[in-house]
Amino acid sequence: MSAWLFDLGNTRLKCAPLLDGARVGEAIALPHREEDVAAAMAQHLPDRIEVAYLASVAQPGLRVAVLQALAARCGRISIARTQARFGPVRIAYRDPRKLGVDRFLALVAAHARAQGPALVCGVGTALTIDLIDAEGRHLGGRIAPSPTLMREVLHARAPQLPEDGGRYTEFADDTEDALASGCEGAGIALVARSLDEARARLGEEPALFVHGGGSQDLIDHLPNATGVATLVLEGLAQWAAVETAA
Repeated sequence: MSAWLFDLGNTRLKCAPLLDGARVGEAIALPHREEDVAAAMAQHLPDRIEVAYLASVAQPGLRVAVLQALAARCGRISIARTQARFGPVRIAYRDPRKLGVDRFLALVAAHARAQGPALVCGVGTALTIDLIDAEGRHLGGRIAPSPTLMREVLHARAPQLPEDGGRYTEFADDTEDALASGCEGAGIALVARSLDEARARLGEEPALFVHGGGSQDLIDHLPNATGVATLVLEGLAQWAAVETAA
């Protein structure tokens, strides 16, 4: 059966074939503006797909554009949603619908990878941090602007501050480096604080998984961090396996 996985975020559309009903194949990232997502999908995807599994946290117009493009080539589309419980994983939110499906699926994948407690950090439009213990109990998390979003907002409010450029350093001697250091440093500090709190709560060091388009800037300054570009897709593959068996 030809099956594909789709992770539609606010900044990227990532997709990969589902292999043997459980494994994530080679992932690709596509442009995902409403006006060109269909053309990008037509260029990179097979003409026909038997089933598509979609996880989306994007705004409604973009989600509809992706669904329309999928409907033109898919026999079936299955949309993942956050569940209060998925196997051993139990979500902390009283209303699971409020937890983004990308965070939910990343927790599912991280728990399977870690075989122990894990801190899961997603770096996209937002910076999200979630803690899960060794038994699969989600202990909650944080949401903050990502370093990229911080730069964009600063530039929008003060156009003289460049939107990108610069390099991280502890004490910068020019504006571009100061912006990169401040915005990336804020993200690094939040993850480090969360690690300290997780260690104190659990009594042991959790594995640290970092994913998302802006993850590399943080990983470079977080000792023992493991970058997993396909973490959400891995969780979606696990969700797809259960959905198919149901």
